[in-house]
Amino acid sequence: MVVVTMLLASCDDFMDIVPDNVATLDQAFSMRNTTERYLFTLYSMMPRHGANDQNGFMLSDELWGVYPYNTNVAWRIARGEQNVVSPIQDYWNGGNGGRRLFITIRDCNVFLENVVKVPDIEEMELVRWSAEAKFIKAYCLYWIFEKYGPIPIMRENLPIDAGVEEVKVRREPVDDVISYIVDLMDEAIPGLPDVIESEATELGRLTKVAAMAIKARVLVTAASPLFNGNTDYAHFVDYHGNPYFNQEYSEEKWRIAAEAAKEAIDFAHENGHELYYAETGRLGQVKLSDTTIIQLGIRGSITERWNCELLWGDPNNRLAQVVYTPRSWDPQISLYGLSGRYGPPLKMVEQFYTDNGVPLDEDKEWDYRGRYELAVAEHSDRYNIMAGYTTAKLHFKRENRFYASIGFDGGVWYGQGRFNDNEPFYLMGKMGQSAGVIDREFHSPTGYWPKKMVHPENEVRNTGYVQVWYPWPIIRLADLYLLYAEAANEYGGPSDEVYQYINLVRERAGLPTVQDSWSNYSTSPDKYLSKAGLRSIIHQERTIEMMFEGYRHSDLRRWKRAVAELNGNFISGWNIRQSEAPAYYKPRVIFVQEFTPKEYLWPLSEHSILVNPNLDQNPGW
Repeated sequence: MVVVTMLLASCDDFMDIVPDNVATLDQAFSMRNTTERYLFTLYSMMPRHGANDQNGFMLSDELWGVYPYNTNVAWRIARGEQNVVSPIQDYWNGGNGGRRLFITIRDCNVFLENVVKVPDIEEMELVRWSAEAKFIKAYCLYWIFEKYGPIPIMRENLPIDAGVEEVKVRREPVDDVISYIVDLMDEAIPGLPDVIESEATELGRLTKVAAMAIKARVLVTAASPLFNGNTDYAHFVDYHGNPYFNQEYSEEKWRIAAEAAKEAIDFAHENGHELYYAETGRLGQVKLSDTTIIQLGIRGSITERWNCELLWGDPNNRLAQVVYTPRSWDPQISLYGLSGRYGPPLKMVEQFYTDNGVPLDEDKEWDYRGRYELAVAEHSDRYNIMAGYTTAKLHFKRENRFYASIGFDGGVWYGQGRFNDNEPFYLMGKMGQSAGVIDREFHSPTGYWPKKMVHPENEVRNTGYVQVWYPWPIIRLADLYLLYAEAANEYGGPSDEVYQYINLVRERAGLPTVQDSWSNYSTSPDKYLSKAGLRSIIHQERTIEMMFEGYRHSDLRRWKRAVAELNGNFISGWNIRQSEAPAYYKPRVIFVQEFTPKEYLWPLSEHSILVNPNLDQNPGW
């Protein structure tokens, strides 16, 4: 019998997690079928990657809600409400949108200790199932580590007769935690299948490709400034007086991360993974424009089920697409259940490049100062903006990822039952229009919608909203390409290979190469030639490509850019309660964010510290 101890929220909780009796546990591992169900339960206990309150896309400034009607728990962190009394998204003890991941880790240990006892399990299954449990354990440890930094490591469960002092575990240094997580992943990877062969029953289970890609993400995190030589935590020490965070920057960590990412990329390619490009004619469409095809490829990399780019997906995706979908595109159909009440702020809209592939404020040919002025769309704009419609200049001559990811007033929203791109739906978001404000709650607070998260085959009907389910992407190939480019640049600086993997992502978006875009269109034409300049490009490229997938908050933190990006940050949108373009297109501030250095690490609850004084609180909390 076993028990997890560092999680203790109270003595009662401690007793709650002791198995009731030996027979119950023995029964779980008495036959193959019950053991397999136990394994699937471990999968179900992982983070809900596509759940609105558990994913990271509401933690920073990617999306904003309608206050006070939006009750998303995670959004409270973006609003500066994190606290030690009842922590938000508490992955240490569970609660407020956080899952009890230490319980998941405990149950992984239980599985690993007992799976060898199953009488009718085949050797191949024993190897694979054990590998899956090890990796789930490592992944959950990483999920907690990424938010809290030094954590206790549950190498094995404590015996049921463990003494009081054994129960009061301690946090371990950052490098030790990473080393254990990576070692556990390395143990698991050989036992996993290269690919899923029984797709009807096993999609979503771990493969070597998925595990190698996640291992690369772990190592990139460990090499990043938050965890690599972070002298801000010099006085955050363990009971021996040693800093929890290493105090000397190691470039070698970037080399190790780059090698892991490249190994994962090569193995993914060998097993048939490639960037997703849209197929034409799949839905019986008429011939589509190149513009629409490119944008469907971008959207499909997220929403196309089990596509070739997806390295690991969460089949338990509980993403409520109704809250990201405009109330209607059709003035004749308006559904109250479609709230569309999450909106990207103007800052996120402005992250996307111009059609020349450089930032708005760097493009020599783009009118940055006049971006909020009005312009009328021409016939040549028709695949992105309704011809003859008056909208902001900000919406013209932008890259395809902008049009694929962002819904805006006057913009095309391809699909949703209309598959002829010469007769699409157009989003109209001003007061009194089909997607505009009708009450206090059901509208976008910014005048923008996260189109990327909404499946193109969803359909608004008079009788209701038909949603097409898709697995949430935990990691996909474009993500891995950019992780590799980042690590390789940090270790060796700009190179042809670094450019290659950035350019593969840009090519899918219909953009010129980094070299061509900056050389020909940027006011800083040599930017890509230096490590610092290319770092800035990679960061923005990653922000654009991974928009609304939940990684901006963790990226800003690991880059130690969160204070600069979020503290004093204006969350702005259009003047959405106006019905005429000149009044509507006036930026207005909705909220001013605060982010202080203590928020780089999340707090343990006061009660956790009270129950176990050996757990040091994170600095500032």
